[in-house]
Amino acid sequence: MKKNVIFMAIAVSLMTTGCASKKDLENCQTENKSLTESLQTAREDLAAKNARVASLEEQLTAQKQALAEQKRAYIALQQSLDKSLTNASQNNVSIEKLVDQINESNQYIRHLVEVKSKSDSLNMVLTNNLTRSLSKEELKEVDVQVLKGVVYISLADNMLYKSGSYEINSRAAETLSKIAKIIKDYKDYDVLIEGNTDNVPIKKTNIRNNWDLSTLRASSVVQALQNDYGVDPKRLTAGGRGEYNPVASNDTEVGKQRNRRTQIIITPKLDEFMDLIGQAPENDK
Repeated sequence: MKKNVIFMAIAVSLMTTGCASKKDLENCQTENKSLTESLQTAREDLAAKNARVASLEEQLTAQKQALAEQKRAYIALQQSLDKSLTNASQNNVSIEKLVDQINESNQYIRHLVEVKSKSDSLNMVLTNNLTRSLSKEELKEVDVQVLKGVVYISLADNMLYKSGSYEINSRAAETLSKIAKIIKDYKDYDVLIEGNTDNVPIKKTNIRNNWDLSTLRASSVVQALQNDYGVDPKRLTAGGRGEYNPVASNDTEVGKQRNRRTQIIITPKLDEFMDLIGQAPENDK
């Protein structure tokens, strides 16, 4: 009888220990799953921030280049003025005539500066309006910047299209509607939709290569802007650049992700802009 009691106590102890171990295992599995999901989220946030840093570095580089161009233009103008003064002295040109020439040049330069300032101001307002209309989540996948008087809106391919396809997915509808409204508000701007891919070959029976894919994707966005959101098709152009216009190295997944993009490029109508530049101010009588 005493032996039976001892055996029963041992059995109960083993059963209790087994249950506790199983529960601990389940808790560990749950915690491991949570940590894995947190790690994935952190990686995605890091990739998005790295892409944003690269975009800002590109903007800084472009601004430095623009400043260097302005410095070169100033030096050229100064050299031209020095040459005019030298020629005037050599050829006994009257001071009054020289002053008139300088005043005319300064007046035209001021006119060109005003034209450029007007264009830059319009582009900045356009960019600010667009940025304000996009949500924080949309801004993670949409990059807006102005380079040399042109507005570039870069959209990630996974936000716009179904995987490996040129068909626009449902996620893109709200973002495209906001972009379309801005485009319609600025009627004096032309719009180029430009598709870009990474260098991974496409494997689809109905798409020959990345040239096809990038062009078809651009065409899909153009038709969506026209058919779904009422943008005048006369203002739209669709083009594809395949894998040949990368903004990052294709050696990393982050680089490939940045290269797979569609750009909406908004520019002032060139003929109207050139006409405006050509309208030099008349001399005051």
